[in-house]
Amino acid sequence: MMLTTKAPWADLDLPSLVDQARELTDQFFPREILFAAPSQKYYDTGGYRNERRAFRTISVTGQACALRCEHCGTKVLDGMMPARAPGALAEIGAALVDEGARGVLISGGCLDDGSVPLDRFLEDIGRLKEKGLKVLVHTGLVRREIARGLKAAGVDQILLDIIGDDRTIREVYHLDRTTEAYRESLRILREEGLSAIPHVVVGLHFGEILGEWEALRMIRDEGASQLVIVALQPLPGTGMAGVRSVSGDEVGKVLAAARIMMPGMPISLGCARPAGPEKRSMERWALRVGVQSIAYPLPETVAYAEQLGIRISYHEQCCSVLN
Repeated sequence: MMLTTKAPWADLDLPSLVDQARELTDQFFPREILFAAPSQKYYDTGGYRNERRAFRTISVTGQACALRCEHCGTKVLDGMMPARAPGALAEIGAALVDEGARGVLISGGCLDDGSVPLDRFLEDIGRLKEKGLKVLVHTGLVRREIARGLKAAGVDQILLDIIGDDRTIREVYHLDRTTEAYRESLRILREEGLSAIPHVVVGLHFGEILGEWEALRMIRDEGASQLVIVALQPLPGTGMAGVRSVSGDEVGKVLAAARIMMPGMPISLGCARPAGPEKRSMERWALRVGVQSIAYPLPETVAYAEQLGIRISYHEQCCSVLN
């Protein structure tokens, strides 16, 4: 499948694009922002410090993943709590509740069809909800029967990456599928009444801007509860360890385009972002566009939000949890 790789906004002046986005934000949203600091990572700005046990991430495959994507290579799974057997997930959840946790993200590596193997864990997921936890689930590509099982379990949100170029699916994810599979997953989640939170990774194709426009278009057309924008974070030991980091301006342009395309959809700048000066630039553009949340903002970003007169609140869960 050949897709248009250059977006109609690609050559527009960024400040003008951001001004258009800001006007739309002000029509649909109040001037407030949530700064999210999920507790799997220590966060302290001097004025705010997160609780270390409020939110945890669990992998139902441990460190195993059939795809071994170029940008991850299973490294993202390393910091998750493993729960590979049925019953283990419920046991871990009960222990986390006793420790004071309020939410969990259930994730894991993918099978060779691009899905996370959740079949055996649906009953456990339901038990986590019965414990009063907020439950987010990363599904990968999702089958209808799994979506129905997750709906019956009462999950709060479904998180999944949306990829807008077939080459990226093949060359980065090592997956023999097309963009239509990602569109179909969004459609299934909507039809089954689940709260879908698609993620778009800016620069996913080895640091290039390639399928981002098409990914946004799919999300706009299929619908979603919210949108999370993240940026490629080259990780040591992966196939992308040496690729260039995307720029703050590139992320700013995607954020602005997302707002213009979907003016009433809540948008977050998620936790995956490269360190350094471009991170600061990404966060400033996000504030100027008017996103609804930013994960782990820099202290200077907090100060800039105050200068802009934006009302600030904090919590220790994923940036997609806005309430």
